This record gives sequence, structure tokens and C-alpha cells, in this order.
Amino acid sequence: MLGAALSSIGHDRHQLLAATWRSVSHFPVERTRPYVRRRQSPERGSTSPCVTVAAIVTPNSGYLRCLKESDIMNVLTRCPGLYCGRELLPDGNWSNCGACPRGFRANASSACEPCEDAPIFYDWLYLGFMVLLALVLHWFCIDMVAMRRNIPKEVIALHLSALFEVVLASLIVLQLTDPIGSFSIKSCKAKKLSDWYTLLHNPNPNYESTLHCTQEAIYPLYTMVFVFYALGIVLMLLIRPLIAKKFLPKQGKFSIYAALYFYPILALLHAVGGGLIYYSFPYILIILSVLSNAAHFAFKLNQTVKSLLLSSISDIKNVIVILGHWLLHGYGVIAVATLREIAIHPTMLLLVVLPALFYIITAKFTDPHKLHIE
Repeated sequence: MLGAALSSIGHDRHQLLAATWRSVSHFPVERTRPYVRRRQSPERGSTSPCVTVAAIVTPNSGYLRCLKESDIMNVLTRCPGLYCGRELLPDGNWSNCGACPRGFRANASSACEPCEDAPIFYDWLYLGFMVLLALVLHWFCIDMVAMRRNIPKEVIALHLSALFEVVLASLIVLQLTDPIGSFSIKSCKAKKLSDWYTLLHNPNPNYESTLHCTQEAIYPLYTMVFVFYALGIVLMLLIRPLIAKKFLPKQGKFSIYAALYFYPILALLHAVGGGLIYYSFPYILIILSVLSNAAHFAFKLNQTVKSLLLSSISDIKNVIVILGHWLLHGYGVIAVATLREIAIHPTMLLLVVLPALFYIITAKFTDPHKLHIE
């Protein structure tokens, strides 16, 4: 192609440079990346417009290309750091290295590309865990302020109100996330722990100035949780006071106060430890469900096997609490299997009943009234 261009345009240097530029520009961006060599000035007597030039050798060509200084940005070069990238400008040039806009992430070539992946099953489990965490805290606070041994209709009304608030906030978040108006999500896959903490990976080229490339590399898993917490607070303040005033006017308001405390705490934990929670929530869920299950049985005055079994079956509140622990434990088992890429087998779910059975069977060996100190 270059020989044909030379024979057609003769010895005119301006046309030769233009033909060379057109021939090289057909290569993909990744294949014109490269080695840049600069010259101080053109040859004497040359009419080339390249006052400051660069010779670029492409992987599939053995010739050099003359560029103006302003044309250097047409070539995509690798940015320093893990998350710095370049945006493709409307005029076809590439921007300076910096943070990619929201919904974009730098690829291996440092080009900011849109997040078009669908969340994997583990991502949905993580989002579900954050929703369940808020819901369980709501229910726990309602039970603590109600101080009832059973579950009357007044407490059930507050429980249903909390459930409605959390579910509605979740649905609204899904509708507001790109693509807007759909329950599907476009995301960037979380590849490693550092993806959650891009603030800690801003490069410092040549130890001079810091290049700020902080961005949401795991879009939208990070911001979705904050939006969910904000909507949860707003919906609770709109709905819960009406329900509490009608069914539980004295104690019901304290569940609202409690939520106004734990929502900011959850937001702070997510802001600081979101990545750690993402990779460890299955183990956290299993451990907390086991400890909570043991604490539930430990509050029983009669620690005999027969009494524990009968109360677990006859008392409606105990049945609901135990089933809730089993569901959370099973959720954690499925999450661990997904994280470890282990095939989920139905028999694995039989493990959820082991903590309760283990406590009931071994309770007689830990009864303090049967300990004899000599």
C-alpha cells in the first residue's frame, strides 16, 4: 500500500505524510500503541509541517510515521496505575489520563469502556445480604422495644411495615439503576479486593504529582447500597409513624429512633469495609446465625432436651425464630458454595438444622446446675 502511495503522489512531502497517516490509521487502537521517538527539528529545507515530530513504529509495519505534536493524543497509550484511563473525545482524540466517568472502567489498554456485564449470582447474593441485614435489624429492634413474649397483632403490624419499607426501597433502587426503569442491572465485575478501594491506588508518576483516578470500579454495587439506605430512611419516616401511632403508640416510636441510629452505622461500615464484606459476608452470616441460634436457646429457663424440643414446636414465636435462623444459615451456605465455585447440592441444605440439634442434644452437658465443684 505504501509503494502505491509513493508512485501516485511523487515526491511531494506533504502528500506523502498524509497518505502515510491514512494508511496507519486503519490499524486498531490496541495495535498502534507503541514506542514513541522524538526528533528536535525536521531536515533542513524541508517543507513538512511537523515542527516537533514523533516517529511511531506499529507492530504490523516497518516504517515510521510523522506526527504533529497535537496529533499525539490520537494514539492510545497506557496510563499509570490500576484504574486510570482515557476517554474517547468527540473529535476522535483520547483525553489525558484520569478517572473514568461513572458507569465506565479502564480496560487493559487504559481505555474507559462502559460497564455492560450482567451481575453474577454472587453479586445478587451480596445485594440480598445487605437488604436482609437492614430487615433483620428492623425486626430485632421492634421485638426489643415491644417487650412481648408472644407476637400480637400490634407487633406483627410493625414487622410487616418494616418488610414493606425494605422491599419497596429495594425495588426503587433497581428501577433507578442503569438501565432506568428495568429490574436488570449493567455492572462491572469485581475482580479483586482493590476494586472496592480505588482511592488507595492513585498513582504517583515519577514521584511528582498524584494522578487522582478514584472511581467506582465495581459499578453499581457500591452506590446501590447507599441509595438503598437513604430510601429506607425516607420510606420509614413516611410509613412507620402512621403504623406505630395506630397499633403501638408508646413503644413503636422507639423502633424508628433505633433505625435512625443503625442506618448511619451500616452506611459507615459499607463505606469503609464494603470490599471486605463482599468477600466475607457468607462466613459472617453463618457465624452470626449459629451464635444467634445458641443465644435464643440459652435464654430458656428449662434446659432439658424435652423442654427445648417442645418449646421449639409448640410456641409459634420460637418456630418463627428457628425457621428464620435456618433460612439465614442456608443463605450463607449457598453463598459460600458460590464464592468457592462449588456445585450447590440439595443435601448441603440439610446442614442448616445442625446448630439447633447440636445445642439441644448437648445442653445437658453445659447446664450450670449440674456442675459439681469439689
